[in-house]
Amino acid sequence: MSWKTEVFDGELLPLIAILRGITPAEVEQHVEVLIEAGFNAIEIPLNSPDWQTSIKAVSAKYGAGALIGGGTVLTPQNVDQLAELGGKLVVTPNTSAPVIRRAVELGMLVCAGCATASEAFTALEAGAQGLKIFPSSAFGPDYIKALKAVLPPEIPVFAVGGVTPENLHLFMAAGCVGAGLGSDLYRAGQPVSRTQQQARAFIDAYRGALQ
Repeated sequence: MSWKTEVFDGELLPLIAILRGITPAEVEQHVEVLIEAGFNAIEIPLNSPDWQTSIKAVSAKYGAGALIGGGTVLTPQNVDQLAELGGKLVVTPNTSAPVIRRAVELGMLVCAGCATASEAFTALEAGAQGLKIFPSSAFGPDYIKALKAVLPPEIPVFAVGGVTPENLHLFMAAGCVGAGLGSDLYRAGQPVSRTQQQARAFIDAYRGALQ
């Protein structure tokens, strides 16, 4: 199942790299090794230090070949800021119809956070093109499989929260197209070599789950 969008000229690998806590001084190095490994969807949460500088720099350098954006997007004003910085991806921790509608108005791709069927359908009605089940590790693959049964089959669902190279295949078997990868891919302050190592591990796990 591919994740194709109107805001990115190409097909996205459905693994979103979440760089929570990253700083402008290190962001380009980490994004570079992620892209070299095969990632092309990068999320910098808005509670990271000086996130505006990081997103602007990464969007300018890699935006032509990757989908760059922000996470923990809470207000329509945040969406406007992201758009001005060149961001095209909006990831929310919750189901906020005003945030989703504003992002869609600006031609951005939205992966909306939800946990229940009611939240999922609220997000879809507002225009979200993807759903983020959070925290996935707490709900487990069986819950996601049950939720997927009532969702439109063409809507990509991502597992986020507690996803590792070892359990990624379980969430994909439950119906997720991919996942948002947080602390097991990147922790604030870790060396670039660790990001490179984990990026390769997740790419291998994803390819293995498709077989």
